[in-house]
Amino acid sequence: MNIYKYPDRNNWSELIKRPIIKREQLTEIITDIFKNVERNGDQALIEFNKKFDNAEVKNIKVSDEEIESSTNLISAELKLAIQQAKDNITKFHASQIPEIDKIETTKGVICWRETRAIEKIGIYVPGGTAPLFSTVLMLAIPAKLAGCDEIILCTPTDKNGNINPAILYTAKLCGITEIFKIGGAQAIAAMTLGTESIPNVYKIFGPGNQFVVAAKEYCQSFGVAIDMPAGPSEVLVIADEQGIPAFCAADLLSQAEHGSDSQVVFIATDEKIFNQTIEETEKQLIKLPRNEFAKESLRNSYFILLETIEEAIKLSNLYAPEHLILAINDFEKYIPKILNAGSVFLGNYSCESAGDYASGTNHTLPTNGFAKNYSGVSLDSFVKKITFQNLSKKGLQNLGKTIEIMAEAEGLYAHKNAVSIRLNQENGRI
Repeated sequence: MNIYKYPDRNNWSELIKRPIIKREQLTEIITDIFKNVERNGDQALIEFNKKFDNAEVKNIKVSDEEIESSTNLISAELKLAIQQAKDNITKFHASQIPEIDKIETTKGVICWRETRAIEKIGIYVPGGTAPLFSTVLMLAIPAKLAGCDEIILCTPTDKNGNINPAILYTAKLCGITEIFKIGGAQAIAAMTLGTESIPNVYKIFGPGNQFVVAAKEYCQSFGVAIDMPAGPSEVLVIADEQGIPAFCAADLLSQAEHGSDSQVVFIATDEKIFNQTIEETEKQLIKLPRNEFAKESLRNSYFILLETIEEAIKLSNLYAPEHLILAINDFEKYIPKILNAGSVFLGNYSCESAGDYASGTNHTLPTNGFAKNYSGVSLDSFVKKITFQNLSKKGLQNLGKTIEIMAEAEGLYAHKNAVSIRLNQENGRI
C-alpha cells in the first residue's frame, strides 16, 4: 500500500492515479472476436466457450428445465435474502417513475415530455471468480419497471457448462426473457450483432473485465448503446476521529477483494485513526479467502493523512470515486460539497456492501473517474425521453412572428415559410 502524510496539494493528481490497464493488443483482439461472431454466429460462441472458459457447451440458450431446477439448488435462506433485496431495489427504483407534466410555455402552446422503454436490452453478468447474481437484481428490476419488452442475459458457465444456480434463480424471479451461456467480449459481440440464438439488442448493461469493457466501448460503433464506461471497482473512505478503524478496514477490503485491478483509497484527518486503520487492514487481510486479489489491489491503493475534512472532500472530488464512504461526524453538512461520486454512504454503519446488495440503490456505478460526468444506473437508464408539443391556432399566432424572425436571421426560409403559410391562410391571405 502507498502511504502519504500531508501531501502537497500540487501532487494530489499524481498520487491518486488509477492502475493503468495495458491495451496495446486489446483493440485487435476485440475486433477479431466481433468479426468471428458476425461470420460464424453460435458456432463461434461455442468455440469461444471452449477456448476462454474451457467449457463444453452444446446449446447456448439455457433451457426452461435448467432454470426451473435452479430453484432447488439454492437454500431457502438465500432465496429469502434475494427476495428482500428485490423488494428494496424495486421500492427505490419505482419511486423514480416520473409523472407527465404539461407546461403552457406561451398561451396556446403546450409542451411536455414522456418516457418510452428501450425495447430490447442486454444484461451481462460476470460469473468467473464471483458469480454476481446481485447484478441481475440491479439491472433486471429497473428494466422491468421501465417496461422493456425484451431483456436477455449473458453469463459464462463453469467447466461443466453450467451457470451458477443463484444467477438462474434471480433471473427467473426478475423476469429475464432469455438466458445464454456465453461470457467475455464474445457475449457483448453476440448481443450487439445477434446470432442464430441470441437476438441483437439496443443497449447493453453490466460490469466485466478489461475485455468486456473494451467490447462495450467497441459495440457503440455498431449503434448499440451502453450503460456507461466502466473499469475495476473502487472505494474511497474518509474518516475523522469518529471513524472506527475496524469498519474502515473492512470497507476497504470489501472492494479490494473484487480483483487485483481494483483500487481503494483511505483518507483520514486523525493520525491515530489513520494508523489503526492501516493495522486493521493488514490484520483482516490475512483472514480473507480471496486475499491474493486483495493483496494485489492494495499495492495500487492509497492511505492519505490530511489536515481537514474539507481537504479530504476536495481530494475525493478530484478522484471521483465509484463508492464514497463518510465515516465522519456531522456528515450532513458536507453533503452539498460532494460533487463527484457514484454512490455515497453516510456514517459508520452505512457499509458499502449495503448498496452492493440490498439497501435499494443501484450498484452499477461509474468508475475510473467517470463519476465526474456519468450517473449510476437508474430507471432513466432504461428509457428514452420524447418531447411533445401542441400549438393551437392562437398559439401559433402568439409565437409565429418570433419563429419567422429567427428563421429568417438564420437564412432558413423554408422554416419561416412553414409558419407563414399557416398564418397567411388563417388571416385569409392565401
